[in-house]
Amino acid sequence: MINRVGQIMLYVNNQDESVNFWTEKAGFTVISDENSGGMRWIEIAPSENAETSIILHDKELIAKMSPELNLGTPSLMFFTANLDELYSKLSNQQVKVGEIVTMPSGRVFNFADDEENYFAVMEKK
Repeated sequence: MINRVGQIMLYVNNQDESVNFWTEKAGFTVISDENSGGMRWIEIAPSENAETSIILHDKELIAKMSPELNLGTPSLMFFTANLDELYSKLSNQQVKVGEIVTMPSGRVFNFADDEENYFAVMEKK
């Protein structure tokens, strides 16, 4: 039986720029940076002990290797204990952010990485 989400594959056009976005702007940590047989994958996470991580893959290379794969951006919802602080931090770093919206489940906003992939963040205390 499946008991947790381990890794999420995110296919990007430029792995180095994506690493910079996620580490410098979003505060993630690089867990590993592997290169084997010409294929590079970079594991990032909000912290080193996070249960779920994101793997940054080269979109063009994966498309050649497995043309049947859906390489679209997964719809991810991140949680934060301090939505206002994160919103300000991302805004101050010139990250494209949407308005903070109050939903029945809590306050939320979306943001885009440097490749215009959109993600959402919800406040969970």
